[in-house]
Amino acid sequence: MLSPITSKKNTLATLAWILFLVGTPGCREQGATVANANSGPAQADKVTDVDAARAFNHVKNMVALGPRPAGSPALRKAQEYIENELKSYKLKTVEDSFNGDTPHGKIPMVNIIAELPGRKSDVVLITGHYDTAPFPGFVGANDGGSSAASVLEMARVLAGTTPEYTLWFVFFDGEEAVVKWEDLDNTYGSRHLSAKWAADGTLKRVRAMILVDMIGDKNLDISRDGESTPWMVNAIWDTALQVGYGKYFLGNEAGYSDDHIAFETEGVPVVDIIDFDYGPDNSYWHTNQDTLDKVSGESIKVVSDVVMRALPTIFNHLNGPRQNSPQ
Repeated sequence: MLSPITSKKNTLATLAWILFLVGTPGCREQGATVANANSGPAQADKVTDVDAARAFNHVKNMVALGPRPAGSPALRKAQEYIENELKSYKLKTVEDSFNGDTPHGKIPMVNIIAELPGRKSDVVLITGHYDTAPFPGFVGANDGGSSAASVLEMARVLAGTTPEYTLWFVFFDGEEAVVKWEDLDNTYGSRHLSAKWAADGTLKRVRAMILVDMIGDKNLDISRDGESTPWMVNAIWDTALQVGYGKYFLGNEAGYSDDHIAFETEGVPVVDIIDFDYGPDNSYWHTNQDTLDKVSGESIKVVSDVVMRALPTIFNHLNGPRQNSPQ
């Protein structure tokens, strides 16, 4: 995951959720409540949509592949795992393959995109990265694993619905720096995709972007990102308060360079949901301490549920006059 800019630069109204799902064919699978599956902030009796045990198992399966830097055989296995999961949800899934121009030469990279058609063709992106930093022995349980698990679980839960806006679930490759997080040695996948879509006109359909990153920390505490679009941040934070998760979404603000920046630069409203307080003094970040025992499926559940329940608010805002600026 990223570098902070400072160093380098009770429940949402039931009616709103029902209206979001109106016209949905079939039944939406409810996530089972899991007691003691793995420790974390959410209480076992809080019934919500994402299955904490499933989320944790996704992280476990990816960690079992070992280090997964861009271009590695292990990351290709992770790609196959993610794509097989998405296809099992009956979502149309495509690979966006490209060569990242890195300090170590060109490295093959693959963004994964799954589509859930909505009643409108305009798109809201739900995104995260799935690669890990290229450190020996670094398995990235939280940094790379948790974001991929979150996007997978949201895709599974929402797959049986017909949302107002089309949803694209995007798994970015090449978020991590190949050598050092500076200049263009980072966020290869998001920069490639935003530029590609800007060039071919696809970006005109993209109305908003939600990014999750490092959200599996057992001690979940998320600061507001000052580089994100204010109304998008408010939509997430207000929803967290409404559904009883406000204590995990803090009032302080920080600024992060992450996969959302390339889209924000193109004028897309964005929000980066990231817990950049991982271990004492952030000591687990980008170290071999970023292991499975530090991660909680319940934390992934908290963030994923908040994102999904914020969608009606985001959709309603997008239904207003279209603005030329991300603010």
